[in-house]
Amino acid sequence: MSELTVKKPVDPANSGLEDVIAGDSSVCFIDGPRSRLIYRGYSIDDLAHNTSFEEVAYLLIFKKLPNKSQLTEFSATLASQRGLEPKFVERMTTIPKTAHSMAVLRTLVSALSFFDLKAEAVDEASCRDKAVKMIAQLPTVIAAWQRICNGEKPIEPKKNLSHAANFLYMLSGKDADPLFAQGLDLYLVLLADHELNASTFTARVTASTLSDFYSAITSAIGALKGPLHGGANEQVIKMLLEINDESKVDSWIQTAFEQKKKIMGFGHRVYKVKDPRSPILKEFSKKVCEKTGNGKLYRMSERIEEIVAPAKKLPSNVDFYSATVLYCIGIPPALFTPMFLMSRIAGYSAHYLEQISDNRLLRPRANYTGDMDLALVPIDKR
Repeated sequence: MSELTVKKPVDPANSGLEDVIAGDSSVCFIDGPRSRLIYRGYSIDDLAHNTSFEEVAYLLIFKKLPNKSQLTEFSATLASQRGLEPKFVERMTTIPKTAHSMAVLRTLVSALSFFDLKAEAVDEASCRDKAVKMIAQLPTVIAAWQRICNGEKPIEPKKNLSHAANFLYMLSGKDADPLFAQGLDLYLVLLADHELNASTFTARVTASTLSDFYSAITSAIGALKGPLHGGANEQVIKMLLEINDESKVDSWIQTAFEQKKKIMGFGHRVYKVKDPRSPILKEFSKKVCEKTGNGKLYRMSERIEEIVAPAKKLPSNVDFYSATVLYCIGIPPALFTPMFLMSRIAGYSAHYLEQISDNRLLRPRANYTGDMDLALVPIDKR
């Protein structure tokens, strides 16, 4: 045994750092037992029903909700910074269209630093400016890449549209149905932050080295790309489209149980009773599914929830009903995880700023389980 004693988390071999406190933060609080999600003191229910994504982004970045004049100025700043450099768009056209969308975004976000003369600056003021610009430009990057993949020309952003409405316009070339813009805005509010999830923690580890903003966000995207983090809602919509018949739901789920298949969109590492975002999305899912003639998808989702939640003792999570919301407002399933990123960039930015403001290098220890004091055998005798 090593003479060095290291304080261990509970059951370190299996915990995945579950419930291990890794630091202080005033950005976001998850109260799992009480099914509460708080952004800087405000409940997600209040924010979802009373604010826009622009307001929430301002709250996360500037630590307070904006008044009317501040919101007007912030929205105008976002709108003015949506455009991309022509050389950047030209670079996008050289990427193979078969590339994974998150791999593309990981590369393109990093490449945005080439067009920032202050890319290496790590002071709070310049990084706050970078965060605002990243929030503004990321929807343009995502929409442009989708159109390039479809053999279409990227569409320039409009300055007179909201964050959500402008993205839908850039994606389709048409002004969005107000209900669709409302649905995307709601999704962006609900996903804007979620404490020290895997990708946010990755961003903070990178930030703690005092690496630049773009490196931290690129790190986060790499973590978000993993199937155990982002992407569950894409699997949910694939499941619904595969079943495609309300009368087949029960038998499909029963077969999945028998084959020990994981039903995506259920369970959460922190929320054991209810994900507070799920009922909000469920309510909107019903509305938008009915409007678009996809009521069957909502009813199938509701039936799946009725079967899976009690059988597995797992509540539906934010991914479950967000799948039908995104699908019905016209987001291709391949863009579901990029939509997650488009929202969470606000949270990543807030955590980066918080980390560099009172920084100490994040350097945990491992619970060593390997051999000790082995005798080294010369190579010719091994």
